[in-house]
Amino acid sequence: MTTTERITLAQRPSGLPDDSTWASETVDLPAPGDGEFLVKVDHISLDPAMRGWLNDVRSYLPPVGIGEVMRAAATGTVVESNHPDFAVGDAVTGNLGVTEYAVTDGTGVQKIDTSVAGPATWLGALGMPGLTAYHGLHEVGEMKSGDTVVISAAAGAVGSVAGQLAKAKGCTVIGIAGGPEKCAWLKEIGFDEVIDYKNENVLKRLREVAPKGIDVYFDNVGGDILDAALANLRRGARVIICGAVSTYNDEQLAPGPKRYMSLLVFRAKMQGFLVFDYPDKDAAAIAEMSDLISSGKLVARETVVEGGVEDFGRTLLGLFEGRNTGKLVLKIA
Repeated sequence: MTTTERITLAQRPSGLPDDSTWASETVDLPAPGDGEFLVKVDHISLDPAMRGWLNDVRSYLPPVGIGEVMRAAATGTVVESNHPDFAVGDAVTGNLGVTEYAVTDGTGVQKIDTSVAGPATWLGALGMPGLTAYHGLHEVGEMKSGDTVVISAAAGAVGSVAGQLAKAKGCTVIGIAGGPEKCAWLKEIGFDEVIDYKNENVLKRLREVAPKGIDVYFDNVGGDILDAALANLRRGARVIICGAVSTYNDEQLAPGPKRYMSLLVFRAKMQGFLVFDYPDKDAAAIAEMSDLISSGKLVARETVVEGGVEDFGRTLLGLFEGRNTGKLVLKIA
């Protein structure tokens, strides 16, 4: 048997999660059975979607159950295997949870090449956030060269990749982020314009930096910033609904978009999507983004917090407090 410490859901939060949301337990895992393998986890992904998984409501995934191990993507190394496709020493990524060790039958787990990029990048630019950016722009946004693309939460894991992918495609890219440091970094990695929503009027600035309107708006935040973008659409615009981090911890439903009639006026469309919607396109997307990383056209940045699984709760709060630039990752080994 292998002893592991893991984090479970103790109770559903109201508003921001706090210490009462989580419980830590130490358990003995059984040896892997036939077709199973044991993974020693080294990096755990922190994602805004985690807040939604804590609510007992109908959604694209079932909520995490009380007493269940917190759902999380992670990377690790196979240390014991009875699976024909996974050998001891293989580096892997998948939905392993907030735990030091995990036994899995391989469902949803993939091998990763850490010579291409480190584990944290496989949770970021080459993981779910990168694929979210790629599929959102290509499949929903129908991005093409010459488009004016605006991205909210542009310094985050999804937004920073989306902006660089749009720039590599030949688009004019405008980012919206909070604070001078994040805005300066986005300019460094190629964004044409950046709006600091904490210190500037987003509606006014969008009209200044995109005088002909927005072709593609990649929305990660919802709320007032979504309304500002809707007010500045161009005819035929595509609005990509990826997330609404500004409302995830609200205790009551946030009001809907006030300027949705812009979709009618400008013959635009607004569509939501999930990264899971395009599995047959994942391999090609990862190959393309790997090439962009190798060529220096895509900068993968991670905010890595070192600690143990017991640090998961406080690290997760960093997402909603804006403490990360790029992908937020908890390194436990």
